[in-house]
Amino acid sequence: MLDALTVATAVAALALAAWCGFAAYRDQPTKDWHFIAMAVVSLLATVQLIVGIVQLARGEKPDQGTTIFVAYLIGAFACIPAAGFMSLAERTRWGSVTVAAGGIVLAVLQVRLYDIWGG
Repeated sequence: MLDALTVATAVAALALAAWCGFAAYRDQPTKDWHFIAMAVVSLLATVQLIVGIVQLARGEKPDQGTTIFVAYLIGAFACIPAAGFMSLAERTRWGSVTVAAGGIVLAVLQVRLYDIWGG
């Protein structure tokens, strides 16, 4: 795994979580700017998914097993889009809370991916 990509994805996810958490604190739903930020974070997660698959295809192996590594990669890839769709269904402050929680979950998944790979 690329350490810089993992850190960038985790930091972007935490920034998204803080921003949406602040919106929830102000009793606001997710807005267009939040969805643009979700797209950026999702793009980083997509790049990480591609890099992980390419490294596996080249024969590199994670320390804690390929199956769990791929499962975490897919979970990290799907985390923010799932939170975004759920926030569309809940157009209150709780939609912002959902995206904030998704950002925190993605940051934790990044730490776990780093650990599984052997960091």
